[in-house]
Amino acid sequence: MHKQSVIVTMLLIFCLFSFELVLAQDLIDPERQNPYTRIFVDTDDFDDSYLQELELNYSKIPIDTIKFAALNDLAYYTHTRDLKRSLELTRIGLAMTRNKKDTLWEGRFQITEGAVLLRMEQLDTALTILESARSKVKRRDLPMLFTQLGYVFERNGDIMTAADYALRAQNIGIALNDKKAIALSYSDLSNLYWKFLDFEKGLELGLLSLSYFEERNLNDMDFDFTLYVVGNNLLSLNRPQEGLKYFERAISMGEQYGFFNNLSDIYISLVDLYIDLNQFEAAEVAGEQAIKYANLIENDFLHMRSLLAIGQLKLFQGKYKEAIVILNRCLEVATPEFGDNFYLSQAYERLSRAYAKSHNYKEAIDAFAVYDSLKKEVFLENSEQRMALLRTEFDLAEKESVIQGMQERINKQSSTQTLISIISGLLLVLLLVLYVTYENNKKKNLLLEKQNQEKEFLLKEIHHRVKNNLGIVSSLLDLQADKIKDPKVTSAIEESRNRVYSMSMIHQKLYQGKNLSSIGMKEYLVDLSQHILDSYGQEGSIEYDYDLEDMELDVDSAIPVGLIVNELLTNSYKHAFPNSRKGVINITCKHISEDRILLEVADNGIGLLEFDKEDDQGSGFGTQLIDLLIQQLDGSIMTVNGSGTRIRMEFDLD
Repeated sequence: MHKQSVIVTMLLIFCLFSFELVLAQDLIDPERQNPYTRIFVDTDDFDDSYLQELELNYSKIPIDTIKFAALNDLAYYTHTRDLKRSLELTRIGLAMTRNKKDTLWEGRFQITEGAVLLRMEQLDTALTILESARSKVKRRDLPMLFTQLGYVFERNGDIMTAADYALRAQNIGIALNDKKAIALSYSDLSNLYWKFLDFEKGLELGLLSLSYFEERNLNDMDFDFTLYVVGNNLLSLNRPQEGLKYFERAISMGEQYGFFNNLSDIYISLVDLYIDLNQFEAAEVAGEQAIKYANLIENDFLHMRSLLAIGQLKLFQGKYKEAIVILNRCLEVATPEFGDNFYLSQAYERLSRAYAKSHNYKEAIDAFAVYDSLKKEVFLENSEQRMALLRTEFDLAEKESVIQGMQERINKQSSTQTLISIISGLLLVLLLVLYVTYENNKKKNLLLEKQNQEKEFLLKEIHHRVKNNLGIVSSLLDLQADKIKDPKVTSAIEESRNRVYSMSMIHQKLYQGKNLSSIGMKEYLVDLSQHILDSYGQEGSIEYDYDLEDMELDVDSAIPVGLIVNELLTNSYKHAFPNSRKGVINITCKHISEDRILLEVADNGIGLLEFDKEDDQGSGFGTQLIDLLIQQLDGSIMTVNGSGTRIRMEFDLD
């Protein structure tokens, strides 16, 4: 019997291990073309073990930029459970990116570092780091950066600046059609309106945010937080049963993915909700849960607010002495550097009531004086200006409509007869002006069209002549090769001729095509590869397998790409298939993201050490040329040897 139980236990362990391995392969698989399936971007189909899987496997990713993406996601989402570990992972990423001199990813890791530090109450340091990141990242990273900056100012009590950053993030999100950024900005504004006690507007914006999140069809931490914000606004509007549905949905999502910070927030609000429903036992359970998750994440901000909610519960239960003890603990956790006057004012107000109910009137007056001072700072000083700032974006269309209506009423007050006369005269003048303008524009357009045709003809003629001149250079190289008996020199000249031809084809495509500024890469790479095949005379032994996307590149990108492909194909013909060995060469050129291109040349030959470093001359010129061209494209390159050779390059499009 004991033996059977041991076997069953071992089988269970094996099954669990196999299940975790499958999850790891789902998120990270170095053999895939895209080895990392981004969490909460490409998929949300996993449980709360995803962080363990990322930490175990991110280092296996062979491409640095994708490895950085996985590590940054790991560091950012770890802050929902363990702030100290999140900071450690972030600084590992910063060390790696600085070692690789990758400024872009250094900036992205700094955004994560700022997000972690602000939740560790290091607000000044977080602000400095986030400002430092601004000059390093791309425009599409700015909504995330502005969101974190907004959180810093919100925690410091500067609601106006926080709202400004939320609106700036929203504007960039709209310009880039980034639904996540738009959704998050509406979520932040909803929370700010809730703090200003404008619950109707807060609910409106919160529901708008949820519609964007649901359109993305991905559950993530910010979606979860928005459910909580909508629940808060409904609770404040005395609609607790409706709010409870949003809280329960948020709890389900938070438990599935391990969002401890959101869970603490939600249970804090549930304390107030159950107090409203006179369900004090349920409120006590919610308070215990809020404390539990605040302690798990070691976050003083959440711990303080959890104690604040429990103090409120004790007040409603008539346990005033317990309320005093708990609320004083709440203020001890906050410390003088707490910064968030919104929650501090609530703490002192409830403490004042608890002292008053316990007949400690001096302490009650002192606590109320502090509350009154904080309340003025939060709600009176500049509050109208802050609310006007938030309202401006959303009321602009309504104001324009009112102005138009007033203008229409003013126009109707004029005499109909006078108005008709004036309009008739203006129309006659306008028609005359339009006719003269039309005739002038017609002449100008004809002239411009003629000039454009002449310029287009000249540009085509220039490209044609450049192509012809390059052809002459190629012919001269052929003549020179005929006079030389040394096979090494002849081979070098042949390679140079192919390089010249790859550039010549660019200019040929330009003057033959309709677009004078860009090249169709699919047709170009097919023609180039066939020319090289012909030049080496291996039509019967070497075949091509193409994976080419219909795309166009400008001349500055197309020429380096053509030269790189020429070098790689030349190396395959020279080294991969000795003794007329048959084989296949794969050529790939396609988008792997909106603005990133994959270029890959692979063969099933005998394999190479590294491009042409082992060529007959030992010069390594091809390798040097490819390195220079990759730098020109600001890209990266990776060589994989195995059954043949695979050269994989990636570069961004400006």
